[in-house]
Amino acid sequence: MKAMVCTRYGPPEVLELQELEKPVPKADEIRIKVRASTASAGDCEMRSFSFPLFLWIPLRLFFGVRKPRMNVLGQEFAGEVESVGEKQTLFQKGDRVFGSTELKLGANADYICLPSSYAIVRMPEGLSFEGAATIPTGGMNALFFLRKAKIQAGQKMLIIGAGGSIGTMAVQLAKLSGAKVTAVDSKEKLDMLLSIGADKVMDYQQEDFTANDETYDVIFDIVGKGSFSKTIKSLKPKGIYLVGNPGMGDIFRRLVPGMKGRRKIIVAAADYKAEDLRCLSELLATGKIKAVIDQTFPLEELRQAHHYVESGAKKGNVVISNE
Repeated sequence: MKAMVCTRYGPPEVLELQELEKPVPKADEIRIKVRASTASAGDCEMRSFSFPLFLWIPLRLFFGVRKPRMNVLGQEFAGEVESVGEKQTLFQKGDRVFGSTELKLGANADYICLPSSYAIVRMPEGLSFEGAATIPTGGMNALFFLRKAKIQAGQKMLIIGAGGSIGTMAVQLAKLSGAKVTAVDSKEKLDMLLSIGADKVMDYQQEDFTANDETYDVIFDIVGKGSFSKTIKSLKPKGIYLVGNPGMGDIFRRLVPGMKGRRKIIVAAADYKAEDLRCLSELLATGKIKAVIDQTFPLEELRQAHHYVESGAKKGNVVISNE
C-alpha cells in the first residue's frame, strides 16, 4: 500500500511516499480503506517535533528518540471497512466510517488497522469522505472544552484562534448552545467565521480585544500565543478560561488561585469517545454543523499540504484525498 512516511524529525521534506505492507487486523481490530484524512497543526508539530520544552523529553521517549516510532502521520480519517478481526462485533465489511486514530496515527496511508473500541462511528448518509475526515479531532476537542465550560444560552464567548479545525467546530457548537460568539483570527479567515455563525469577528493584527472594556463569560484560547495577564482581564469575575494549547505557565496559573481570583482556568486534554463522535455525526446529519474545508491535496502531495498548514493561512481544515 502507499503511505507518506515521516523518515525523521524535520521540515515537510522529510515526508516520503513509500510502499508498505498492507496491515492485517488483529482479533479486536478493523482494517479501513482510507478515502480521506487530514493534515493538521498537530501533525506538523509531531513531524517537526516543535513541542513546549516541558513536554519535550516525555514525548520524545514516547514518539521515538532519534526518529518517529509512528512514522505515518494522520490523526483522523474517513473510509470503508475492508476486513474485520474475529473478535470485534461493532462493524461489518463495507461500513462507511470515520474516526480518530488517537496516538497510533497512521491515517495518511491507503489502509489502517485500528481497534474497534476507538472513537470510530458510521458515517451519516449524504456526507462525503472529505467532509467526514475533518470532524473527529476538531469536533471532539471543541465538544470536550465547551462541555467543561457548561456554555449556556445568552453567555458571551470569545474564541482565540477560531479559524482552525477546533475553532470552526467551537464556533458552531457554541452557537448551537445559544452563546454570543466573538471569533478572533487573521483577516483572511473572518468572512468564513461569519459564514458559520460567529456574531462578531476580530483581526488580531488590527484589533486588540484586551484594549476595550468588553468582558466574556467564557474565553477559549486555542492557540496559546497571547498574553495571559492581559487576556484574563477580559474575563468576567466568575468567568471560565479554557486553555486548548497549554504551556507550563498556564498549568502553573491553574494551581495558584491568587492569580485568577474567582475565575476558573481549565487546562485539560480532550477525551476521544465514540459516543461524542456519534453526537457530532447526528449534528452533521441534521445540518446543525458543517465541515469547513479549505483545500484538498492528494496523498502524494502531503509535503505541500504541511507547508500550507504551517503558513498559518489554513481556514478550517486541509484534507488529504486518497481517491
